[in-house]
Amino acid sequence: MNRRGIGPSGGMEVSVVGFGAWEAGGDAWGPNESDERVVEAMHAGLDAGMNWIDTAEVYGKGVSERIVGKAVADRRDAAFVFTKVAPSSEGSGFRPDQVREAIRASLGRLGLDFVDLYQLHWPDETGIPVEETWGTMVALRDEGLARYVGVSNFDRALIERCEPIGRVDSVQNEYSLLIQGDRREFLPWLAQRNIAYLAYSPMAAGILTGAIRADHVFRDDDWRSGRRDPDEEHPEMFRPGAFEENVSKADRLGELAEKLGTTTATLALAWVVASSPNTLAIAGSRSPEHARSNAAAGELDLDPDVLAEIDAIFG
Repeated sequence: MNRRGIGPSGGMEVSVVGFGAWEAGGDAWGPNESDERVVEAMHAGLDAGMNWIDTAEVYGKGVSERIVGKAVADRRDAAFVFTKVAPSSEGSGFRPDQVREAIRASLGRLGLDFVDLYQLHWPDETGIPVEETWGTMVALRDEGLARYVGVSNFDRALIERCEPIGRVDSVQNEYSLLIQGDRREFLPWLAQRNIAYLAYSPMAAGILTGAIRADHVFRDDDWRSGRRDPDEEHPEMFRPGAFEENVSKADRLGELAEKLGTTTATLALAWVVASSPNTLAIAGSRSPEHARSNAAAGELDLDPDVLAEIDAIFG
């Protein structure tokens, strides 16, 4: 699989497609069949060329981290582990003492002495200055509890507040053919600073796999249904009207994928990787077969004509 770097001079060489462990939490996407099945999917991704797994303390309230720990227990040398701390009340909180407690709790669940990338999961809205939190993140990197540190769901303004305190190694934001807000300005800006960009939900939460039809009904405990929590807003991509239109675009992408001898999901992931020289794709699944298929995108190079055809569908 093709690889790119995270950190100064690309110090951590990672596969362009990595394994996303949000689903492994067993809450937002419905329950896991078993821990063993999820570990099997992670191993399938690693065996197919992925060399990193991304998780977070809030995924299943620690469940995902514990499963990732099982998956890497006998293959730590072959797998980089990324995790995140979230603001309160969903996460541990962003005060310096809370961040320190959070990483030690995550390390305990993962069974590790350090993580390869530690990230702020989303911006704090409780009044804690990002400079205060980022100073602690930089200290954790200096102390060796995290090799690299990054942010998630951050914009340029927040990153510019962090940079004077210490290097930002990565940004993890939502990015796909259906969510392209970062493409024109933010991605080039990050590339100029050698900041890696980790794209989450690159298959648009399943729409761009080609497996979801316009009449699909999601389970009530699946966040995509809009019925899991009355306090949660129905995700825009899955609202009536928008959902059917997005599935139609995915069908057209599937027709192009078939002509190229690949799958809809693989093509969607390959497009994300091709977007910028610093972009990596996070592909989540609890299926070993899907994990292997996702990994194949890391070997698919798209020529300009194909990229233009894709843009014509989603432009």
